[in-house]
Formats: sequence, structure tokens, C-alpha cells
Amino acid sequence: MNVEDIIKATKGKLLIGNLEEKCEIFCTDTRKIQKGDVYVGLKGEKFNGNEYYKEALEKGAKVAVISGIKITDEELKQYKNKTIIEVEDSLEAFGNIAAYKRELYNIPVVQITGSVGKTSTRDIVANVVRMQYKTLQTEGNQNNAVGLPTTLLKLNNHEAVVVESGMNHLGEIRYLGKIAKPTVAVITNVGTAHIGFLGSRENILKAKLEILENLKPDGYIVINNDNDMLNKWAKEDTKYKKYTFGIEQEADVMAYNIKINGNNSTYNVKINNKEYTVNVPVSGKHFVYNSLCAIAVGNLLNIAPENIIKGIASFTLTKNRMEVDKIKNNITIINDAYNASYDSMKAALEYLKELPGSRKIAVLGDMFELGDFAEEIHRKVGIEVFTHKIDVLVTVGKLAKYIADEVEYLGMPTEKVIAVDTTKEAIEYLNKNLAKDDVVLLKAAHGMNFAEIYNGIKE
Repeated sequence: MNVEDIIKATKGKLLIGNLEEKCEIFCTDTRKIQKGDVYVGLKGEKFNGNEYYKEALEKGAKVAVISGIKITDEELKQYKNKTIIEVEDSLEAFGNIAAYKRELYNIPVVQITGSVGKTSTRDIVANVVRMQYKTLQTEGNQNNAVGLPTTLLKLNNHEAVVVESGMNHLGEIRYLGKIAKPTVAVITNVGTAHIGFLGSRENILKAKLEILENLKPDGYIVINNDNDMLNKWAKEDTKYKKYTFGIEQEADVMAYNIKINGNNSTYNVKINNKEYTVNVPVSGKHFVYNSLCAIAVGNLLNIAPENIIKGIASFTLTKNRMEVDKIKNNITIINDAYNASYDSMKAALEYLKELPGSRKIAVLGDMFELGDFAEEIHRKVGIEVFTHKIDVLVTVGKLAKYIADEVEYLGMPTEKVIAVDTTKEAIEYLNKNLAKDDVVLLKAAHGMNFAEIYNGIKE
């Protein structure tokens, strides 16, 4: 790409500079600018990156893309060896540049969304695709209107892309899809995450299905056929090519003979009518689902079955996603505190119950973005705690108190239910009461800062 391409993609105006200037590495953070970068100024909640264009150019950026800033002719003269492009909206321009670059590559692009399991599914899928193709993937939590373009702008002789897309409002997945233009769209499930913004599971489904609006012709939608909402939609839809995975409902890719062990899961699956044994290096039924999704994507991308199995067996989870750690007295900590929804809480409680150990202790915090549904959904988690016969429940926060109330109402002994307001109180309780061979689950919304509890009891 060069400056002329950026102007074409953004309908921008060249204030000064060279149309032929090559544009290879893009950066939105002046602290990370390297010599020769293209700086795109983005306006955030606290800072307006457009105002830092001078700093970016002085640090070595050769091109700056900015909006909403008045630059005098005198100021422009200072940058006669640089290039400055003015656009109407720099965030939109950033997306348009990424979309332009993506279209330069005629390669498979897998775009993944869903209420829960997006990141771990992305990690497994990317590792499977990597077995056969040079693969670019979303890193960390870069799954929004800044993160997805950031990923795609790193395209450099890649043969495949795997991107994750998050949302909490209608229209967001549509926007991200316009940039990614997937050849394979994936919806892991439709649950209750962000129901406070969207109002109903039907609206959550509608938001997820926006991914199809920019699916390439002949592209496939990969779905979890065991999810009630997706199963119903798939039966009614006649427009899109579907490829399904599951355990309970009939699907294109199905697991059987499932064994959930202490630190891994195994099952059998048929690929091209031949049976294979799959080893998932993390434990839990939800990871079986995620790996089935990876098999489905692998099949669609014509990846050799042996490579698919190898990719699943060798993947690693992104940090704070179901990390299992052993500390003193053979105590096991399951650190799954990056985010939380009803579905992910339920999956984590199932996992806690499956792990070997003496007492099973669930430390659960508030779930966010549930709006008027907050009490109802926290109480539903309480039912799951009671159903899974968890030995001790510790809740942290105002909303999580509903979980405690529900399990007490259902008959869990009061002395086994501890409701506190702060992470500090939770640490104090756990450090006084944890015993040999206990298994502790930490699960809450990211904003509850359960990393403090993890560090506090690890020490």
C-alpha cells in the first residue's frame, strides 16, 4: 500500500507529502511509534490522538492520518519531508484502510463471534489453520473497531486470517464484518452476555447474524448446533451455506466417547468418514465444543485431518482464560476471571465439579451489562451453584449477592455461603480458610479485578 491507496480508501485529502510513499506498518499509539510508521490519530474517552500527530512525526512516523485538527500553512512547512492526510473521521478511516488492505489478499478469512468462548475458540481455530497456512490472528482482546483493523493491517504475505469480533450493541458486528469480509463466519453460541444493552436473546441472535451480511459469496457459516437459538435459525434459514458442530444434536462434526480428565479432554470424531481420537490440552466440555468448531473450520479450509488433530493438541489459551495453577498445600486455582456471563459461569462451574480435589470452592463476582436482567441472571447462576453441589460459595460485589441469596433459598447451608463486598475481604477469608487439596474457581467480570484475589491467595 502507498499514500495514494490510503487516500482512495478514506476519501482523504493530502495536505502535504508524497503519493508514492509506501505504507507498511500502522500505529495508533505515539508511545509505540517506530521510524517509518503510519500514524493514525484516534479520539478516545480520555485523549484525542489526533492532537499528538506532531509527536508521532517527530518520533519517526513518515505519514500521519488525522481528523478534526486545524493545521496552519506555517505548521505544514515544518513537515515538508513528511506526509499528512486529513480525513473526515479517523476511526472510520482506520477501518476503511484495513478493509482496503484485506481486499488485496485473496485468502481465507475466518471471523468468529459469539456470546461466550470467542477467544478460546479463536486460539484453537488459529492453531489448526496455522498447521497448513501462514496465519495472522487476533491477539489478546483486540476484537473491536480499533483492534480488528489493527490486526488486518499486519497482513504481510499471510495465507489465512483468524479474527475475533466482540459487540454489545446492534450494528457492531456488521461494521466489523465490512472490514473483515469473511470467507468463513463462526458463531460459537447465543447466550445472555450484553442482554442489558440488547434487551433479549432474540436481539443478541440478530446482532450475531450481522456477520453474514459481509460473508463472501460461497462462504460458509459455522455454528454450534446444540445452541437452541442457532439450531432453530439454521432449520428456518434457506439462504446461507451452513456447517455445524455439536455433541447432542445431529451435526456435520460430532464428538462421541467424550472423557473429561483433570488437565485434558479426549473424544472421538469422524473426519471424511475416518475415525480420529482428539486430545484437547485443557479440561472441560466447553473446550470440546471449541475444538469441534476448529475441526469444522479445518474441514472447510481443506486442512489435512492429521494437521487438525495436531493443531488442537498443541494450542495454548490466552492468559486469564481457564488458567489452572497449583499452589501450596496442593490447592488448585482455576483463574477464569477475564469476563463472565451466565453461560460461561455455568461452563466454569461444570469444570470445577469435574476436577479432582477435596472441597470445590466457587468465588464468583458481579456480571456486567445485564441491565434489568441482572438479578434474574445472577439468581440463575445461584441455581447452577446449587445443582453442581459446590461445597463453598464466596460472592464478591452487590450483584453477586443475588447468587448467594439464591443458593441459601435453595437450601445450601448458611455457613457455606460467604457474601463480601470487596476483593480484599475475599482474600482474607480464603487465606484463613483454604485447606489441603481444595479446588478454587475465580470467575467474574473483568472490571471486578479478580486478578487481585488470584495474586492474593497465590502468595
